Parts: sequence; structure tokens; C-alpha cells
Amino acid sequence: MSLGRVHSMDSFGTVDGPGIRYVVFMQGCHMRCRYCHNRDTWDLRDGGEVLSHEEVLEKILKVKNFLTGGVTVTGGEPLLQAEFVADLFKALKEHGIHTCLDTNGFTKHITPDIERLLSYTDLVLLDIKHMDEEMHQKLTYVTSKYTRNFAMYLQELKKPTWIRYVVVEGYTVDPLYAAMLAEMVEKMDCVEKVEILPYHSLGVHKWDAFKDGYELETVRPPSTEQLDAIKAEFDQRGISAAY
Repeated sequence: MSLGRVHSMDSFGTVDGPGIRYVVFMQGCHMRCRYCHNRDTWDLRDGGEVLSHEEVLEKILKVKNFLTGGVTVTGGEPLLQAEFVADLFKALKEHGIHTCLDTNGFTKHITPDIERLLSYTDLVLLDIKHMDEEMHQKLTYVTSKYTRNFAMYLQELKKPTWIRYVVVEGYTVDPLYAAMLAEMVEKMDCVEKVEILPYHSLGVHKWDAFKDGYELETVRPPSTEQLDAIKAEFDQRGISAAY
């Protein structure tokens, strides 16, 4: 039995992988994305509730019959608690439940726990924040190299992957950056599709609760024309992409 710090759970998720899914939000993240809508999940040592993987499994099994998709573990960053998530996914697979890992891929090393976790993972949602290193650090305050390495590891495993790309004015809205991402994805035959996610400010109240200044307060969601221009960079390479 392993323990994990769980931020919250949603028994009816529809945007975190295929079908209706039970979504488990883990506590803790190394990235400090300027647009983060889960600001309250950053601290690994505080917040949420410490639960065993068996306790979480019990909650999931109560609604199993309503889950047309399966279970997604997100965050925060679930790779920080890989042992817990691996134990949970193993148990879910024993019950015939589809497993999905939503991650930013920020890990310096592929540990045995991460290897085990991915062996029980049916689908990875990989959040690519930015392809330009300088802009990535400006947006997240950390390097992009670990996420790139993780992407290549998923390719080695031939692990089914969806790429998620948030479009933010002033950071990722330029089609040039989408073209850089498309160039990488073109080499990854494990990628099934790219999800283009328009920026939103729904998590601003969480920043306010922490008395943090929200730096993107004046940023607005991208226009349809901007999203179409980004989608076109994937379309012309034959990569399935949608927003």
C-alpha cells in the first residue's frame, strides 16, 4: 500500500482523455506556469489530503459503471508521486479500467517507479508548454529539456500519446512556435493527436487566494483566426490537431 498527497477528485471529467472519466488531481509541481489554473496544487508538502491508493481505488469503484472512459491522474504533476500513481494504475488495470496520465513530463530521471507507472498507463496526455527554450523558461521558470527527453522516452516505448498545447497571447500564439512543435511531433509515431487548448483565466481566483499577482490579467483568449493558423501548422504535416 502506498500513500499519496491528493489535491482533489472529480467523478465526472469530460476533458481529460476519452469518455467520461474519474479525474484524480495530485499535489505538487515543479513548474510555475504563469497561466496555471491549479495554482493551489504547487506545494507537494502542503494542501490536499494524504490517502492510500486503496482508498482512492475504493472511491473510483463506487462509480465505475458510470465511467465510459476510465481514470485520469493529473495535477499538479503526478510524476512527483510516481510510486502512488503506479500502484493505483496497477489496481485499476486489475479491474479492467482504462488509465490515463496527464503530465508535463518534467522529470530529471526515468526512475524505476516511473517505468512501472508507464507500464500500467494506457494513454499519456503530454503538456508541451513551449518549444523555444528561452520562452519556456519565461513561461514556466524551468527548462524544457526534461519534457523533451520524456517525450522521446514515450516514443521509445511507443506509448499512445496526446500532445496538449496551450495557446497564450504573447507566449505561444505565434504559428512559428506551433511549427517547431509540429516538427517534433512529426517524428513521434506514438502521438495520436494534438489538442490545441485556448488560454483561459478561470483559475485567477486561486492566485488571489494565495495573494500572488496574476501576471496575465489583461490577456484575452486567442481568436478563431489565431487558432486556425496554429492548427494549419499541424494539418500541413498530416498531424491530427483540433481545438
